[in-house]
Amino acid sequence: MKAHINAVLRTAVLSVALATLCGCASLVNRASERFADNLGRGILNQDDPATVAEGLPAYLLLLDGLLEGDPDNAGTLRAAARLYGAYAGNFIDDPVRAARLSARAFDYARRASCIDQRELCAALRAPYEAWEAAVAGQSGPQAAARMYALGSAWAGYIQTHSDDYAAIAAIPRVGLLLERAVALDAGLDGGMPHVYLGVLNSLRPAAVGGEPEKGRAAFERAIELSAGRNLMARTLMARHYARLVFDQELHDAQLRAVLEADPRAPGLTLMNTLAQAQARQLLDDSSDYF
Repeated sequence: MKAHINAVLRTAVLSVALATLCGCASLVNRASERFADNLGRGILNQDDPATVAEGLPAYLLLLDGLLEGDPDNAGTLRAAARLYGAYAGNFIDDPVRAARLSARAFDYARRASCIDQRELCAALRAPYEAWEAAVAGQSGPQAAARMYALGSAWAGYIQTHSDDYAAIAAIPRVGLLLERAVALDAGLDGGMPHVYLGVLNSLRPAAVGGEPEKGRAAFERAIELSAGRNLMARTLMARHYARLVFDQELHDAQLRAVLEADPRAPGLTLMNTLAQAQARQLLDDSSDYF
């Protein structure tokens, strides 16, 4: 009897210990995800790009370390994807490094989708019709945010791999993904999904398959949804659309509007500050370009 009681007690203690460990692991997972999310928010609200440029690499490595210990945390994966993409797209001049970092961003975003959007993940390399069905099957604001995370990282990858035919060939897939995201949540991330759609549709002239007018409409929608606070939408409209169609009047008007605006806005301050720096360079170069 005593042996039986001891066995029962050992089993009970083991069960409690396992439950405690699982609970701790869950808490750690949530803490890691919250840290990554708050880190991203803090960086996006920073008004000194130089501070971000100097400090962000350490935090990218920290996120890498968190993911080494918790590789299936979709929230941390998406936060890391966003920061790697922002760093590659805005602070790296070396095209080789930018390509490598954007590839990591895309890989993290893809891994996150394979954790909590398995149908979408399974269709990534499937025929286009299967991809259409998988994208159409997504619903709700949470799915919209997840699709946006994947689509934005994928778009960044395409921009840094523009000499790779396979990357360029994926533009319709990325466009469909982002269009579904904004159909589910039009105001997502201050209109930034529309900015990505604007860039994607303005990468090529209409004569070779681009859809620049569709791109302009997407940029204008981003400006409208953000009540004009998303300055990057105007800067990239000038850089990608106005220069593509050789419209100097639109180009200069958008850039002047950016330079006259207050860059401070929740979640947009860093990107707006960068947009103003880029706008000065584009405006200074306007007469030479046109």
